[in-house]
Amino acid sequence: MFVLPGLLALLVFIYARPFDFMPALRGVPFLYLFFGLAVFGYLVDLRQGKTDLRSTPHLGWVAAFVLWCFFTAAVKAPNALLDSGVKFTIAVVIYFLIAHGVRTFKAFELFMGTILACTLWISAVCVHMGMQPTECVAVAPGEDQNSSGHPDGRACTTPLICYTDPPDPEAMYRCEHAGILGVTSIGGGRVRYVGVLQDPNEASMAVAIGVPLAFAFYQRRKNKKRLVVFALTFVLGAMTVVYSGSRGGQLVFLTTLGVYFLERYRLKGLILGVICALPVLALGGRSGGEESSLERVENLYVGVQLFKSYPFMGVGFEQFTQYHHLTAHNSYVLAPSELGIPGMVAWLSVFWLTLKVPLTVTRTVTEPEGAVARIWAMALLSSMAGMAVGIFFLSFNYHYVLWIYIGVSGAFYASVKRHKPEFRVRYGWKDLVAIAVGNTGLMIALGFYTARKLANA
Repeated sequence: MFVLPGLLALLVFIYARPFDFMPALRGVPFLYLFFGLAVFGYLVDLRQGKTDLRSTPHLGWVAAFVLWCFFTAAVKAPNALLDSGVKFTIAVVIYFLIAHGVRTFKAFELFMGTILACTLWISAVCVHMGMQPTECVAVAPGEDQNSSGHPDGRACTTPLICYTDPPDPEAMYRCEHAGILGVTSIGGGRVRYVGVLQDPNEASMAVAIGVPLAFAFYQRRKNKKRLVVFALTFVLGAMTVVYSGSRGGQLVFLTTLGVYFLERYRLKGLILGVICALPVLALGGRSGGEESSLERVENLYVGVQLFKSYPFMGVGFEQFTQYHHLTAHNSYVLAPSELGIPGMVAWLSVFWLTLKVPLTVTRTVTEPEGAVARIWAMALLSSMAGMAVGIFFLSFNYHYVLWIYIGVSGAFYASVKRHKPEFRVRYGWKDLVAIAVGNTGLMIALGFYTARKLANA
């Protein structure tokens, strides 16, 4: 498959971003280069008959969602199409290339192995960072305050120490952990990565949903090497969640474990999963939670009010921050507040189908020769269930990582269908009504909750 080299290069670039650590290569448009290589490879595969134009269950709803995003932007804020629109288009085309370019289990496992390798690398960087002592990090005037900055080697316990005889009197200082390759923590010690995962919550979720992939590879071939990889992924993932101080990350980690244990042992398994996750729950989290929680409540309240004011079209694609200084920090609120009811339904349909593909495999693929499909179905179901929990605390609707996993779900569907042509994932009126009524009910409940919470603050 000629599409794979470009896709794998894109995956490594988006996740690991190795070129960010090479100053000489900064500024080179690798995203567009690898993107072009992947598109060219897909066209070659299409021409040679190695792939075809058969659609996946997600495609129609993805097209509807994209068109609605661009329509709301054209009506509400045409300027959003110039920057955000291009990035979102790339994310959606990456989904398409994965879902329609990867159509065999061999290629699928190569792709998932690359995601796992990136996950291991990110978690290793985060864990190493979290184990380092804190030191002063200078952020030059005009530099992004969330950047890695410049560690100057002076030990500190609070930022105030860094302002005592500073090497650069004009710089802003943070007291953070300094990891390898110049990556530093944020928010007083919360580990994170770079690029699209520079937020600690997003980094912890990306790592947590990668743990089931390692378990799937071990189930595929149970040997010592794969057991070590799984154990390493599990331990580094758990430590990353702890060091990130992400409460959402803890819930994602718990959910990924819970899905496996619940499927295998039912209620007893769920209890066992909670016990296994207790160290993460006990050691994770961070101080100052009340102020952070109140801020998130305010974000949700604004999102609900925007939805009430603009129920049909919302405020427009990528326009939430034009009405509030922060984003919604909740994907289920961001979709209706920015895109109204049609956009909400389209986005939820895409996300639900991403979950429903592996769920349908666990229920319908019962043949002995379907063992590989069932193993990967449980891994994807676990990862996507974790993501479903994690994005309740993140504005993730247009994020590269989400659209990569949507593409993975499509590729998995195509791989299963290649071996079982009668395989179907149905989407009917019951699905449509359930997600529309469910998320609208969530918005109403959040409206009452946030109004009461802010009134009592």
